[in-house]
Amino acid sequence: MPYVANLENGRGNPTTTALNRLATALGTDLQISFSPAAVAEVPVPPSLVRLSRTHRFQRDVQVLADKVGDQDVTARVVTAMAYVAHALGRDLTEADWWRLLDALLLVGVHPA
Repeated sequence: MPYVANLENGRGNPTTTALNRLATALGTDLQISFSPAAVAEVPVPPSLVRLSRTHRFQRDVQVLADKVGDQDVTARVVTAMAYVAHALGRDLTEADWWRLLDALLLVGVHPA
């Protein structure tokens, strides 16, 4: 297949449709994810640092950790929440942080 050979040799720019067809032909699924590693680091706002030290925050993050089977989820949750504040261009209020954490719990623990 010349098309596949070109891709193997770094020539061409396949569409996601083409990649999905190749994955299907290989008996696998195509999964595309975006990682914060590709994005510049953002500072953790002081209001989020304070929130992360509360009993409720630690309890809620533990619920997520138990669900995903990863006890080191706290840093990822704090980082994700910091990225949201950065994307909005402002520090969030305590109520905003709680709503965001509640949304993460809802999606992480009770996905549709």
